[in-house]
Amino acid sequence: MKVSVIRQSTRSRVVTADEVRRAAEVMLRALKQPRAELSVLLCDDATIHALNRDYRRKDKPTDVLAFALREGEDGHLAGDTLGDVVISLDTATRQAKERGVASRDEVRMLLAHGILHLLGWDHRTDAEDRRMRAETDRLLDALARSERRRAASRRADA
Repeated sequence: MKVSVIRQSTRSRVVTADEVRRAAEVMLRALKQPRAELSVLLCDDATIHALNRDYRRKDKPTDVLAFALREGEDGHLAGDTLGDVVISLDTATRQAKERGVASRDEVRMLLAHGILHLLGWDHRTDAEDRRMRAETDRLLDALARSERRRAASRRADA
């Protein structure tokens, strides 16, 4: 499994690149994708706005974008490479405040959402939306369990 996390045009420190990489690895294991490769870009609203405008023809910032390499007529050539997830830390922070959750938790939810899009999940209908939300919750639960085990192991080693 290879997960690359890059920070660009953001000073936000709501999460570290290492935290996002570890979270993605846990989620990919939970999805039974042990050989998957993916990249994650943590950026600001201006960067995601430009990507959203150029690739989706939506002239506004968004919270998360997913660029799947396994889609389209040449998707079979991607192999284990899933694609790219782009997360705006600016938007994630605003949404976290609106929802009353920690910014770090919002970023994790967006990461799970983006990874699911890379694997072909969508939410065009109410039924698809319910299934995708449930799978997002499952991934976040897997992450929480992994973190509890990691914390217990660190305490045992201390």
